[in-house]
Amino acid sequence: MSSTMDSHNLLLQRVIDLPREKLWRCWTEPELLKQWFCPRPWGVARAELDVRAGGSCHITMLSPEGEEFPNPGVYLEVIPNERLVFTDAYTRAWEPSAKPFMTGVITFEDLGDGRTSYIATAKHWNAEDKKQHEEMGFHEGWGKATDQLTELAATL
Repeated sequence: MSSTMDSHNLLLQRVIDLPREKLWRCWTEPELLKQWFCPRPWGVARAELDVRAGGSCHITMLSPEGEEFPNPGVYLEVIPNERLVFTDAYTRAWEPSAKPFMTGVITFEDLGDGRTSYIATAKHWNAEDKKQHEEMGFHEGWGKATDQLTELAATL
């Protein structure tokens, strides 16, 4: 990967003491995703997931004030329990979006003994979008959401 592209990426990396299959379920089952995806007090009003390469995903985030923020996208790569790649560059049926913001890459590596290396990468088209995402609270927000993901997956 070029250094230019590295400068457009944001990264969250953790070792989670749970099997990757449980984390995968939380990412790919709508009712589970709705429980952890946004850092509280934010929530998810709706989650429609067609988890396959080319399938659409539509997650509507809900602010504490009740305002909805729709996030349509498409899955680019789906390798069960290993890798999930999605983007907002396209909406349903490969229709280009008005303003692409990022591509998400989530990897789940089995470390043995029920442990998982979990890496979430947000790839942006340019440095300005990366900066905007950082200022929106990427590190804190994705960190809190990952804590919520871990808490939920531990109950499965």
